[in-house]
Amino acid sequence: MNRRILAGLAGLLICTGAMAQSFGDIYTKQMPDNQKINYTYLGESDVIWSKRLYRIIDLREKMNLNLYYPSLRYDAATNRFTSEMSDGRMNISGILLNEILSGRVSATDGDAMTVPTTYNDIAAKMNRDTLTIAVIGADGMERDSTVTNMENPADIKQLMVLEEWFFDKKHSRLDVRIIGICPIYMGYDQITSRLVKRRLFWIRYEDVRQALAQHEAFNSFNDAQRISFEDLMLQRRFNGYIVAESNVYDDRSINQYKMGPAQIFEAERIKNEIFNFEQDLWEY
Repeated sequence: MNRRILAGLAGLLICTGAMAQSFGDIYTKQMPDNQKINYTYLGESDVIWSKRLYRIIDLREKMNLNLYYPSLRYDAATNRFTSEMSDGRMNISGILLNEILSGRVSATDGDAMTVPTTYNDIAAKMNRDTLTIAVIGADGMERDSTVTNMENPADIKQLMVLEEWFFDKKHSRLDVRIIGICPIYMGYDQITSRLVKRRLFWIRYEDVRQALAQHEAFNSFNDAQRISFEDLMLQRRFNGYIVAESNVYDDRSINQYKMGPAQIFEAERIKNEIFNFEQDLWEY
């Protein structure tokens, strides 16, 4: 009897391993045909209060790793970034860069989001440059050789999002919508021999929602219930911290008037201020 049980368990493990290896082939996923969810109509008279915030999402945090991975490589034949994963899964930085390369969205430079920028300008900010170095050939002669240092999307380690929190009196709820998104480059500058941190570009979030809706984000708990990046952002399945709010000083950031740990307390104060505003609207 025990031998039969052991044989059955062994067979079950073998079948489970085979199923895991061919998981992607047992049915057709509809994520590439997915459509973004349209926002409900919002009129000026519906909003009785709003506040704009700038938030940093650190992609290296454990909760945000599904936004950071997998690693990407540039495919010169198609002029786009491709995934190194067998299922073709992308990360959010690759999706944004591919949308710019394809010309489907327009990127801007600066927080005002009014100055257009090109992908070549963005690549230069990511330290893509061409160097001429001396190389000694097989004949012992010295020749000049051109080497191109390509940009690496893995150096995009943070995202800054501009979001607007508002109270919708028509639906009696506090809601939030992302206005813009800005990848932040954190890499090594070979010229200055220093680590640098640069804001690469701003994109209107509405312009990339459709692309985000058609790419799935990894779910470490269930391979059959992966959601799109659009759903992930809409459901706020990420961790971030506030770095600025709309104010009379042209939206100055917290680090301009607070130092050290006081910046954390100021960010918590702003977050609690929004929470308390919603609670104070109700009577129990």
